Amino acid sequence: APVKKPDKAEPAEPRTISGIPLETVYGPQHLADRGWTYAEKLGDPGQYPYTRGPHQTMYRGKPWTMRMFAGFGTPEDTNQRFKFLLANGQTGLSTAFDMPTLMGYDPDHARSLGEVGREGVSVATLDDMMRLFGDIPLDKVSTSMTINAPAAVLLALYVAVAEKQGVAPDKLRGTLQNDMLKEFIAQKEWISPIRGHMRIIRDMLVWCTRTMPQWNTISISGYHIREAGSTAAQEVAFTLANAIAYVVAARDAGLDPNTFGERLSFFFNCHNNFIEEVAKFRAARRLWARLMRDRFGVTSPRAQQLRFHAQTAGSTLTARQPDNNIVRVAIQALAAVLGGTQSLHCNGRDEALSLPTEESARIALRTQQIIAAESGVANTVDPVAGAYTFECETDRIEAEALTIIERIDRLGGMLAAIEAGVVQREIQDSAYRAQQAIESGDAVIVGVNRYQDEAPPIEVFQLNPEVEARQRERLRAVRAGRSEQTWRQAIADVEAAAADGRNLVPPILAAVEAHATVGEIADAMRRVFGEYEGAAEI
Repeated sequence: APVKKPDKAEPAEPRTISGIPLETVYGPQHLADRGWTYAEKLGDPGQYPYTRGPHQTMYRGKPWTMRMFAGFGTPEDTNQRFKFLLANGQTGLSTAFDMPTLMGYDPDHARSLGEVGREGVSVATLDDMMRLFGDIPLDKVSTSMTINAPAAVLLALYVAVAEKQGVAPDKLRGTLQNDMLKEFIAQKEWISPIRGHMRIIRDMLVWCTRTMPQWNTISISGYHIREAGSTAAQEVAFTLANAIAYVVAARDAGLDPNTFGERLSFFFNCHNNFIEEVAKFRAARRLWARLMRDRFGVTSPRAQQLRFHAQTAGSTLTARQPDNNIVRVAIQALAAVLGGTQSLHCNGRDEALSLPTEESARIALRTQQIIAAESGVANTVDPVAGAYTFECETDRIEAEALTIIERIDRLGGMLAAIEAGVVQREIQDSAYRAQQAIESGDAVIVGVNRYQDEAPPIEVFQLNPEVEARQRERLRAVRAGRSEQTWRQAIADVEAAAADGRNLVPPILAAVEAHATVGEIADAMRRVFGEYEGAAEI
């Protein structure tokens, strides 16, 4: 028998964000259902719980730092890109290192073959670092370095270059990523087992707190967690759980969270879903303030504040119809600004194909400048405050993230959860669900699984094929010209400090000044802490 049609069409399913149902419309009753009060949930900008931003005037007082990520080839190549971006209005440097540097290998190591300078700048020696920052006054710029496993070595190189410029460590401003927990979770660029790296991070927190008061020693990163496939709530939860582990390590080393907590910074991804991303940043800020106050007894307002850098989501960029990526990046950047970021990087349109060309980097920088100068969103603080949808999403992400953090606590903390593989599995499951949605068409990717007409090709970046040979020759010249006795003693001191528990930063600084290489110093620590292989521990 024929099926009788209903008298009227069934209502459409509510739209979803990361699989979470959204109401068709939000109103005051949705906030009331959550026991929502303005003072508890929002407060004023610059006031606890900092939902509306860490500063009272936000961008009315000072625009966010436009910190475009750059690095490729030789140090001179990247130095020229730095100067190009500064000349075009960039306000802070952000350094990308190549894979050998990230893994603590020199350009002449067998594992470096074919990778030198390919996806970041090659830095192995003090000479390289001096070339990288040549003619850039380090007391006038704020520098971010995306480096983790050998972060202590790159910090020492930066300090040594500054001292040659006559700039003392206490005058340096910037951020070191130095977040090894997210490496074991997501990015997989490590040297030693997890607890050896935690020892090095502890030493850096202690040394930098006492010696570099304007420097952010660690940037706890959710960016790579999200790139690996996490949801927005997981990104917040796992990032803050990592931060809790670092605070515990520093506190156990005798540091006051009210002091070193002022120099913690965060690094978040800004993905495609505009409403969810704005809410995510606001939820993270509010939750961190409560964790620092209630869990660690922090009373310093600055130590309660979550300050963060945001980068648009590389994983959302498509090789097909790459000009569409300009639009994606603009939407993501706007979400970061409305979420209250302190600095921002916009990806180039061509980064699914290659490193960005100068033209793509200029468009990405202009995207930030248009948002700052033309959109009007920077003219008032937290313009989304009180909007029912945004506030409900902020509440939802905060509650989900807190539930995840409490589950990690029950497992014994983040180190135990990572070593058991729990966090990695949860991210893998989320990534699998997201990919299924793309392949089924439930999640639309314009130009990939919908609207698939062919776009004309664009010019892509070409790396100079002589980079690797040039860096190997420079490395050979540095080794030939240094004092063998001074170098050997410096490496021995690094190894001894790793073994006997002394703070590692001073001997590493002495080693780079003796022209020891990144790989040689990393090897000294490998001999003490071991070399992490991946499968056995996780």
